[in-house]
Amino acid sequence: MFEKGKLEQLKKSKSDWNEGKVEKTLSKFPERKQQFVTGSNEKVDRLYSPEEVGDLDYERDLGFPGEYPFTRGVQPTMYRGKFWTMRQYAGFATAEESNKRYKYLLEQGQTGLSVAFDLPTQIGYDSDHQLSEGEVGKVGVAIDSLKDMEILFDGIPLDKVSTSMTINAPASVLLAMYIAVGEKQGVSSDQLRGTIQNDILKEYIARGTYIFPTAPSMRLITDIFEFCSKDVPNWNTISISGYHIREAGSSAIQEVAFTLANGIAYVEAAVKAGLDVDTFAPRLSFFFNAHNDLLEEVAKFRAARRLWAKIMKERFDAKSPKSMQLKFHTQTGGSTLTAQQPENNIVRVAIQTLAAVLGGTQSLHTNSKDEALALPTEDSVRVALRTQQIVAHESGVAETIDPLAGSYYVESLTNSIEAGAMAYIEKIDLLGGAPEAIEKGYIQKEIMDSSYEYQKQVESNERIVVGMNKFQIKEEAPKGLLRVDPTVGELQKQKIRNIKAERNNTVVEEKLAKLKVAAEGTENLMPYIIDAVKEYATLGEICGVLREVFGEYQQSVIL
Repeated sequence: MFEKGKLEQLKKSKSDWNEGKVEKTLSKFPERKQQFVTGSNEKVDRLYSPEEVGDLDYERDLGFPGEYPFTRGVQPTMYRGKFWTMRQYAGFATAEESNKRYKYLLEQGQTGLSVAFDLPTQIGYDSDHQLSEGEVGKVGVAIDSLKDMEILFDGIPLDKVSTSMTINAPASVLLAMYIAVGEKQGVSSDQLRGTIQNDILKEYIARGTYIFPTAPSMRLITDIFEFCSKDVPNWNTISISGYHIREAGSSAIQEVAFTLANGIAYVEAAVKAGLDVDTFAPRLSFFFNAHNDLLEEVAKFRAARRLWAKIMKERFDAKSPKSMQLKFHTQTGGSTLTAQQPENNIVRVAIQTLAAVLGGTQSLHTNSKDEALALPTEDSVRVALRTQQIVAHESGVAETIDPLAGSYYVESLTNSIEAGAMAYIEKIDLLGGAPEAIEKGYIQKEIMDSSYEYQKQVESNERIVVGMNKFQIKEEAPKGLLRVDPTVGELQKQKIRNIKAERNNTVVEEKLAKLKVAAEGTENLMPYIIDAVKEYATLGEICGVLREVFGEYQQSVIL
């Protein structure tokens, strides 16, 4: 893009400027810091010019939106056609209460649903299990059987909404329940639209809501890929998540690297299982975090798109452009929110929303101001949703595609994030791939080191968090927080008792026995799980059968 002779002249001119104007200014007005860094601790130079992106080739490195390498976006017209899906993550207590919240959000202009499940559901236990005590309905909605799922989506036509479900180890069971609810509504599986997270590798790395060992977990994932490619073709079968990797303390480069390394592992597993890459790859989706360093985040999203396109084309020989597209959901950074002066979180979320939109996200959840303290209230959820709507309708950033392209700084950052992420991926390849790197503790340790470095900077005031380590005020104890009724656990236990009294238990036992035989063999497990779900076998019963066959994952000790 730049003539070599002019770049040489520019280099000399920049050197003259540094030695003249800059040095003279610095002698009178020193800069605020000795070294400036991004939110991820990467060095930021004083000035960026064509010198830093001199070898940039527009068609090779950027291209046009909707065309390889998709740096500038996956759709030819992006938000000029339609806005990103405004998908607020919600769910708490019982299915009845969560259903009310979903209807409220839809009335306020939300365009997609995103279901949060409680911890017992996430690790495959019913609400009446002893390990569920005290956790039922706390961080999400409790789902024990198809009956709960029917209540959760009561009055919400599944052929009219797109639903994302943040569920991993028991993703096959929750998807089966969703399919069954659709059937009861008269909606065929080929009309269902949405996403299951279904990303077990990041659970081993960052979250911990795993159940089964690596091999059977990967089998369940590829079974879902295969089943949905034929029966639920509009469903995104996995949301490969960098969000939780970033929440655990990774840098932006690590978020891209470890997410795409996990993506590579899923594609390899599916290909090994006999699936054609262009059959399942178009339904892969990704999930990223948006932090406060706006320009670094924009560059991160652009770098991730370009790197994934190259990986799919060059490593997996994908032929369909849709297989090379990195489509992603974004959530604003929960770990950036502070309990101190929670109103400041509204500003943080607005910056992060801009980053996601300028970076070309396909859907977005904006966190509420009070989430560092409790589950969000209706008022704070509305403000979070309005943040997206204001950015969409009033900011002007959605009127043109990839508006920061060509910025010397953004293009340089995009290049450096891509290069740094690729270096990590090559290291992970040498370790045998993401599952092996996880077993050896490599990825976890890299995240831990990054998190530790960030925390040191905050505690030493080298990194300022407004309202927390600087600009503090005296504050009263927060009021009006949402609290989950402690009787929710007892309500769910009674529901389970009622279900078991009303269903045909003989048929349930037969369906669970068939599932066990299939799990011991090599058949696709999805049809067996759906059959059990339709007879009101509980989540815990189904996962219990699989636990019996597969065993449970034991986390590696990392020193």
